[in-house]
Amino acid sequence: MCTVTYVPLKDGACLTSNRDEKVAREKAIPPTEYFINNKKVIFPKDPKAGGTWFAYDEKNIIILLNGAEEKHITKNKYQKSRGLIVIDLITSETILDVWKTINLDGIEPFTIVYFNGEELYQLQWNELEKSTISLNPKKNYIWSSSTLYEKETRDERELWFHEYILKNQENISPESLLNFHQFTESDNKEFGLQINRNNSLKTISITQCVLVQNKILSKYIDLM
Repeated sequence: MCTVTYVPLKDGACLTSNRDEKVAREKAIPPTEYFINNKKVIFPKDPKAGGTWFAYDEKNIIILLNGAEEKHITKNKYQKSRGLIVIDLITSETILDVWKTINLDGIEPFTIVYFNGEELYQLQWNELEKSTISLNPKKNYIWSSSTLYEKETRDERELWFHEYILKNQENISPESLLNFHQFTESDNKEFGLQINRNNSLKTISITQCVLVQNKILSKYIDLM
């Protein structure tokens, strides 16, 4: 929920997400099939709030990042977990229509990356308003959570990403992207791709979905 990349492949696309979380938080339930609103969806579940940061069905992929464009001041209480919004969206029939009408008052700011197999969107809530940005699915993108990474750091991580793309443009694969997410700047524990801040805040898992020939293949790495 804190670092996400989108990379188009020759025969599809790959979305990969690192989850940075407090080590003391209860361990997540690995990706599991659920039937909600007569629809089969798959997602890892956060036992604390019941939500998720990465969910998909037969053609849609939704990934959550904490925070919007800039870091916000956290309130003591919110109406609902952001991770439950992901479930509300993935279990709906028309995700963008629901996004337009869903009430987010009292919800902490977040960013969602949404891919439906053809179109790519960034959906964002900053506590005041929602925004919907259509992105070019033929381009490469990286997002880093504004709650954990200052703008200078986010810009630096974007530079690492584009350097990786340039260096590996002929050999980019889901496996190489997992390596990028797990090992880039491995000595930099504060804001390398896999962090470890005083053994209290760590990158605890990596989730990846690859869309190939209208099928979604997934991989989940538990780093704990």
